[in-house]
Amino acid sequence: MNYETFKIQVLDLTGINLSAYKENQMKRRIDAIVKKNQCNNYSEYIILLKSNASSLQEFVTYLTINVTEFFRNPSQWDILEKQIFPLLLQKKRQIKIWSAACSTGDEPYSLAMVLSKFMPLNQINIIATDLDKEVLEKARAGQYIGRSIANVPKEFQEKYFTENKGIYSIRPNLKECITFKQHNLLKDPYPSSIDLIVCRNVLIYFTEEAKKQIYTNFNRALADDGILFVGSTEQIIMCQDYGFESYKIFFYQKAGLKR
Repeated sequence: MNYETFKIQVLDLTGINLSAYKENQMKRRIDAIVKKNQCNNYSEYIILLKSNASSLQEFVTYLTINVTEFFRNPSQWDILEKQIFPLLLQKKRQIKIWSAACSTGDEPYSLAMVLSKFMPLNQINIIATDLDKEVLEKARAGQYIGRSIANVPKEFQEKYFTENKGIYSIRPNLKECITFKQHNLLKDPYPSSIDLIVCRNVLIYFTEEAKKQIYTNFNRALADDGILFVGSTEQIIMCQDYGFESYKIFFYQKAGLKR
């Protein structure tokens, strides 16, 4: 079985389109996990995936590259708090937020903490999505080791976490702000009328064609005054091609609005 046939098999098995990912990078990752599972070729590995549910879940988790942390790149969160949230809240008392490819939940919980400075928790509702069911379960559990919350400001650590034997758990009142759902950015319908989409350090793994599709869909999902917040390595070149204007570095506003 060659790599092209393997990609077709993976699409049938998981719904993940490997053709949307940068091939050299993804193929290296897949070759490594095939070897780790002591398979000699793609055919043997596909047989393993079809016959073993835990191996299949391990593969999906491995593919989706779950790297995240609370308040990643703190200076960008400072802009979010001091400029972006005030901008969005000028016209609306409540805003719709989508944390796309949220991984283990660090990002949506960070969003809820910052937004709690502007409104009561019971008015905050953040949609958080990911392709990987396993990481979504971890996100719902909301339990983290000490080094995972190193970037969380002390005021938030004291207010929104409880500690037991080195495990830091999100308090229920913050958990209730987040709705976690499974979602495939390449094939599932997008939510609508979103005021802030946060999708960071994910699209770097996709092909240019896949990125164009996702940026276009993000633009359609945004409300007229909506903002897209991307990662530190993901500045959108020619953002106007997708209906955006650069608002601040790493923040893009849906075009056609007066600032």
